[in-house]
Order: sequence, then C-alpha cells, then structure tokens
Amino acid sequence: MKLRNTHNPQALRQALRRKRQALSPQQQQQASAALLEQCQRLASFQQASHVALYLANDGELDPAQVIQHCWKAGKAVYLPVLHPFCAGNLLFMRYQADSLMIANRYGIAEPRLECPGLCPVGQLDMLFTPLVGFNQQGNRMGMGGGYYDRTLAPLKRQPANVEVVGLAHNCQQCDSLPVQPWDIPMHKIITPDKIFHFQSQ
Repeated sequence: MKLRNTHNPQALRQALRRKRQALSPQQQQQASAALLEQCQRLASFQQASHVALYLANDGELDPAQVIQHCWKAGKAVYLPVLHPFCAGNLLFMRYQADSLMIANRYGIAEPRLECPGLCPVGQLDMLFTPLVGFNQQGNRMGMGGGYYDRTLAPLKRQPANVEVVGLAHNCQQCDSLPVQPWDIPMHKIITPDKIFHFQSQ
C-alpha cells in the first residue's frame, strides 16, 4: 500500500521508517537477494567498475549481497563517509572485506578515512543511495539531513557519467512527496519487485 503525502514531511518520514523497520529479518533477507537479481538485469551495473553503496541501517533495503557480488566481479566498492571538514557532506571511501571500520557520529560503520582510498563523486560509475520514501517521478525522501543532496549537487552544475540509483523496499513508495529545489532526482529506483527508470537528470 502506497502512502499519500501527509503535508507534514516529518510525519511522513516517520511513517515510512516504521514500515521498513517492521519488516522481519526473513523479509529483509529475501529483499536483499531480490535486489541483487534486479541489479544483475542492468547493463550499466554489469559494466560499472566503481560502485558506491552503503551499509543498511534503520530497516533500509540491504545491499550486502550486491556488495559481495561486486567484490567477486572485481568491481571497486565505495561507502559514504562523513566529510571531516565540510559539514553535511559525504566522501566515498574504498571498501574491502578487510577494511578497518569505525563508527561515525550516528553509530553507522564506515571505512577509516585514508586519502588513497577516496573516489571523487564524478569518477563513480554508479552510486546507490538509501532512501526513506520515493514516488514514480523519481523523487527521493531521505532521512532529513540532506547529505546526499549536498554531495551530489555538483553533478547538477557539472554533469558526470554517474548513474544515481535509489534503493527501497516496495512499502516505501508514495503517491506524492514534498519536493525541494535542491533535491537530487534519481536516474533509477530499484525495489525488490521493480526497476523504475527515469529520464537522465
């Protein structure tokens, strides 16, 4: 069942978070496996060499199986790291099975920041982002911190060949979402059941 816009972004965000948090471990595992199957259908994913993903938190659709597939396929995997000097922004750090991980201020594990492992956003082939809610126009509602919008804003000014893909459970689809001028629309949104394609932004 899709949620309608409540005209209160925070209430909508909380309702959507409760829906994904309510999924059982078995449902989450099944969704993770289905996500990998969906990704493997994409030629752009098959061809990508530098892929940014995330570690699931708060009931997010878990890309752990996608990460494992990327490693086996020889793709370089990157995870978001809170920028140490530019508040509200992210950096993307190489992530390997033996990476030293530390907890950030939100308690989310991220690779220890080391300059040789950084990949500028514009040099990624694909960037998979978590989301709280989405609609059929490719709009994404995040956790409210604006991290991805700020980090991806340069792509609006100076486009690069980075495919930005939102990942979500089926229950996170909404009929409508509050949209702000600074929001970054997705090129694709993938759920366990469907791939939504949008025109290049």
